Amino acid sequence: MSITANNLQSFRPYHPGELVKEELECRGIKQKDFAKKFGLSYSALNETLNAKRPITTEFALFLEAALGINADLLVRMQTDYNIQVARKNNSLLEKLNNIKKIAAVF
Repeated sequence: MSITANNLQSFRPYHPGELVKEELECRGIKQKDFAKKFGLSYSALNETLNAKRPITTEFALFLEAALGINADLLVRMQTDYNIQVARKNNSLLEKLNNIKKIAAVF
């Protein structure tokens, strides 16, 4: 895949949880305190902030209300992250290449 100015891809996919984690750190808010204050599971929050769980639409809206981070931004970031991860999946790429070969016949 060649890289052009309009087709740049991150070397490492950036999960929106990382952005939220940095925001909490910048504000001096501990994850445990944040989870407790808003009635969240600390382990689920921690997994989300460490890119082990996706940010759902509902959670993005929650974060928007709690931290003022635009929910649309977080959801778009999650979608971009998902696509970047999928594009690095070799078995999926193999299937997609086979589909392209079949589709070229039509």
